Amino acid sequence: MSTGPNGSRPDAWPDIRSIESLLGELTPAVAMAIDRALGGADLSANDAVTLFDCRGSDVEALTLAADYLRREQAGDQVTYVVNRNINFTNVCIKRCGFCAFSRDHRTEEGYLLPIEEIVRRAREAVELGATEICVQAGLPPKMEGDLYERTCRALKEALPELHIHGFSPEEVLYGSIRARCSIPEMLRRLKEAGVGSLPGTSAEILVQDVRDRISPGRITVDQWLEVVTSAHEAGIPTSSTMMYGHVETSEHKARHLALLRDVQRRTGGITEFVPLSFVHDEAPMHQKGLVDGIRDGATGLEVVKTYAVARLFLGRDIPNLQVSWVKEGTALAQLLLAAGANDFGGTLINESISTAAGAEHGQLMRPSQFRALIREAGRVPAERTTTYDIRRIFDDPANDPVDPLDTVEYDEQRFGTFNVLLHQDDNRFRDTFTGVGGKGRD
Repeated sequence: MSTGPNGSRPDAWPDIRSIESLLGELTPAVAMAIDRALGGADLSANDAVTLFDCRGSDVEALTLAADYLRREQAGDQVTYVVNRNINFTNVCIKRCGFCAFSRDHRTEEGYLLPIEEIVRRAREAVELGATEICVQAGLPPKMEGDLYERTCRALKEALPELHIHGFSPEEVLYGSIRARCSIPEMLRRLKEAGVGSLPGTSAEILVQDVRDRISPGRITVDQWLEVVTSAHEAGIPTSSTMMYGHVETSEHKARHLALLRDVQRRTGGITEFVPLSFVHDEAPMHQKGLVDGIRDGATGLEVVKTYAVARLFLGRDIPNLQVSWVKEGTALAQLLLAAGANDFGGTLINESISTAAGAEHGQLMRPSQFRALIREAGRVPAERTTTYDIRRIFDDPANDPVDPLDTVEYDEQRFGTFNVLLHQDDNRFRDTFTGVGGKGRD
């Protein structure tokens, strides 16, 4: 029998006739949008708004259609990557309303990991089976213009096979300012130093009016686009994200998706799309009432619809749709595998940014946990690289390996969690780049 994408069997796919039979019972605009998507046509931004706002039985048909298209576009494998986050400093010159991670350089909770500690953490990750480290951080004042390059060179010298997934578009822009060079030149330097891909974060909602409300002074839409498209032109792939559940409307989300689709069609450099629901608990703009109309994050139904709409809108161009288990928890993340998602993200080991905002879902996901959750959802687990090459497929649970991360005892002091870093003295920032308590240069 012939097989579909990634080895999935056609007789296991949802019967499209069962979805089409529902269309006559739906709200007409919803039915037309779903029918267009199933027929391979582009959805418009207005279609996306209609689907974001649908309710009742319309939502059931939307998720069934998303699951059908997921099987058609990505197959039955659900992938994950063994990686480690290294958020090497929480000191930042920006004051984004949604960020509870950053600290002013004068506070006692500001930290900066030296390059040797970043390398040590990366080496430990490799010993535990990681193929990727994700390096992102705050924007410390007076930062040395070559800090990112020196960090990458040290990592690649120590661990030449390791994939470096770093730095965010905001960091690339800041690095170019500190190094007094153009964005393309900064990207060229980072690539030569060993960067393999960029996280497509700093995106929030790619509508300038929204950005001006929740993060005035942050990288603009045009600057974000310049960094991402320049990275693709330089041969550096990026992921893509959207943070939602705060002040944005369905129209804003639709415009965001349309912009990403346009970028992908022009460059082909986006590896995945990751919807990120807003974690409100410790976010300053929510906690202090700094932004009018701020919501308590996305509802569960909103999360499901966001994933399903993303599959219908982006799936032909960006086939990999990743769930954020840190944002949603494992139960909802598992459910999202039936709403269009085909990737479970990474093991992380350290997670500081969402944790600081109040996320409650852990620092580490073990490979064996990924595999169990994926199988329970009726899918096939597979370990991937950062750029979605398949490393291992786990068809038979009886043949599963025991990976190093499955057996290691998680210890906050050993792994240096965000809470530990806030309260230890060894890596205190102390104006490292401004000459107070350390050497620096303007």
